[in-house]
Amino acid sequence: MTQRFSTMTRHLGSSAVRDILKVTQGKDILSLAGGLPAEAFFPVAAIREAYDRALSGGGTALQYGLTEGFLPLRERLCEQMAADGCRVQPDEMLMTTGSQQSIDLIARIFLDPEDVILVEAPTYLSALQVFQSYQAVPVAVETDEHGMLPDDLEAKLLRHHPKFVYVIPTFSNPGGNVWSLERRNAVVELCRKHRVLIFEDDPYGKVKFNPDVNFPSLYSIDQQYGDNGNVIYTSTFSKTVAPGVRSGWVMADASIIRMAAKAKQASDLHSSLIDQRALHELLGFFDLQGHIRTVSAEYYARMIKMTSLMQERKWEGVSWIEPQGGMFLWVQMPEHVKADVLLQHAVREGVAFVPGQVFYSDGSGYNRMRVNFTHTDPHLLPEAIERMDRAFRSYAAAAVSV
Repeated sequence: MTQRFSTMTRHLGSSAVRDILKVTQGKDILSLAGGLPAEAFFPVAAIREAYDRALSGGGTALQYGLTEGFLPLRERLCEQMAADGCRVQPDEMLMTTGSQQSIDLIARIFLDPEDVILVEAPTYLSALQVFQSYQAVPVAVETDEHGMLPDDLEAKLLRHHPKFVYVIPTFSNPGGNVWSLERRNAVVELCRKHRVLIFEDDPYGKVKFNPDVNFPSLYSIDQQYGDNGNVIYTSTFSKTVAPGVRSGWVMADASIIRMAAKAKQASDLHSSLIDQRALHELLGFFDLQGHIRTVSAEYYARMIKMTSLMQERKWEGVSWIEPQGGMFLWVQMPEHVKADVLLQHAVREGVAFVPGQVFYSDGSGYNRMRVNFTHTDPHLLPEAIERMDRAFRSYAAAAVSV
């Protein structure tokens, strides 16, 4: 029987990372493709205790809950965000099933077909997937390692009148960049000037390699103007606790949160109450900040080991900028190298990465690749880079023979 799917399904793209994971599933492949944290550092004992505490009151934790989320957890999160310079009340916060749902909900309540969203170049591929599923048009703003270029941003604000500007200013995915304070201030000022919302995605901001350096969120910068917020902010516990808990949150003006809650009601009624109550318990007794510092130090060591191994190979024309945090290394290759073709050689050699073009709204970036340094066990990194080296040599040999 031929299925009569909706028009929207014609615009549903598949995630390149998920497709790569399917290809590599069950095979002897060292995957540097997924944005996966290290399982060895999940606080399993503390999480187990948190769920036990959440269930100690009987079946209440297994009941339906508020769409907006478990109020004590939202109140605790408001306190934590205040420590980061963000003034937020519980009615300005919505708990979500990971920050990916936040992206979908914001897209659902703001986007109509042919609406323009301004994005970084490159940007998070799954955000592009969501925006395009709503038939919106992502337009890239010229970007360097310090953030969006203000002149190009203003030109495109004037030309396209976008619904919002989607950004990951702290340890971006895939670039790993952190915006300068100057660029943060400039982007907030320009978007306020042109009355365009900013959608700030901050999944990696806590995973910083220098614990003494702070990067103010655009949300906190915008609040310095003292009126209704012009920034929507989302974050998640996936990188700081564990992705399987599937808990994130979105903060915005209360009118936006009310509309997002209506959209969420139509989607899943509410995110898992037991997970939220367990998180509330966890945040009450577990030293999460100390845990994050431990994990960040380990990720820094893994990043240094990976980049050192790559430098030893002396791949001609291959370069990268060492990130200050996050989970990814963004690698630039010579102009003649096509990452999607290189990936085919890599998979045959038993290693995987994500080719760069999937992170660009216009499909450019063909000679770039994203590699993850957080998930692969350090003792396997030499073998992973050896396999990558063989892939480069195989690619070069195939190019010569053509």
